[in-house]
Amino acid sequence: MVLLKGFEIEMYTGTPQGEVVGLSDKIVHDLDGFVREPDSRNVEYTTDPSANYDTLLCGLLRPRRQLRNYLQQLNNYTLIPGSTLSLAGSDRFYRSDPTNRYHDYIENTYGTKVVTASVHINIGISDPELLMRACRIIRLEAPLFLALSASSPFLDGKATGYHSTRWGLFPQTPSHVPLFASHADHIQWVEKQLALGTMQNVRHLWVSVRPNGNGRPYDLNRLELRICDLVTDPISLLAITALLEARLLQIIDNPSIDPLTQSRFSPAELIAVTARNEIAAATASLDAKLQHWQDGSSILARDWIGELYQEVWAIAKQQGFSCFLSPLNKILREGNEAQQWLQLHKVGFDAQRVIQQAIISTQEREKELESKLCSSVTA
Repeated sequence: MVLLKGFEIEMYTGTPQGEVVGLSDKIVHDLDGFVREPDSRNVEYTTDPSANYDTLLCGLLRPRRQLRNYLQQLNNYTLIPGSTLSLAGSDRFYRSDPTNRYHDYIENTYGTKVVTASVHINIGISDPELLMRACRIIRLEAPLFLALSASSPFLDGKATGYHSTRWGLFPQTPSHVPLFASHADHIQWVEKQLALGTMQNVRHLWVSVRPNGNGRPYDLNRLELRICDLVTDPISLLAITALLEARLLQIIDNPSIDPLTQSRFSPAELIAVTARNEIAAATASLDAKLQHWQDGSSILARDWIGELYQEVWAIAKQQGFSCFLSPLNKILREGNEAQQWLQLHKVGFDAQRVIQQAIISTQEREKELESKLCSSVTA
């Protein structure tokens, strides 16, 4: 069994020099398949759900190539890696739709803390109780996926002390989200938040992992992992996704995996442990010292990921996608994007030079993958 997978990709647009420029109104008007975010400086596209990793690779590349061609024609604009306003611009909001009341609320409540780029990984699980158990486990392990994906060490031209400034500053909403013991528990909680106004609508649940579907909270069909920074390299993103899918297949196959029965911590304590782990991962990513949800032991993020990798490798191999999982070793060996950028920064590259280099390498990587692995992508 393999699961349906899809992505929501948010990216910044701007100049080859790294200046972020708001273009989403033009992009959404002129190109199909793109939607605006509250701030005009980033734009989102969504891939069609697929069980096949080769199809997903092309689904990631095709819209991006189309968008790049459009931006080039517009005024030599490009796509800018990273998950924060790395070089400048966090002092003000640039509204993409001034008439949208929900956007009014977002700007007035959170400011530019939400003007970030990221990737949301959606994986299909149609059974609501199984989905809730999967969300419980992945919520506790979400810091591992943040550690692999961190790509926002800069803000306004300075190193912030975070590897993921995005998640370090992001306003998780509501402020306390429990581990849901059942689908009914989730429904009751969401209805209460909507009544209290702590959630403005059913989409206003900004937490590392959430159950999702077209009729939420009642009709749910997928797990949405929201914690990841933008991963610009599609092969790296697919490796992270393969780890998530293999872990979910393991969870599906083994009903005893459940923090409500397997942990020495209470549900409230588990939320506290996870909150600390998320901050640790946002700060030091793969080198973060985390606390394991089962027994409370201290473990480095990279070691925990390595253990999980070994656990699920046979599952990925049996299901035919281990070749997409194996590039995870390269991330563990060479570091995530934030760590690579900070290494350059340490030897004298300023933030702008780092971002400019990343702009070039991202575009070159896309061309390489397009020609080698996805020749069907239209220019």
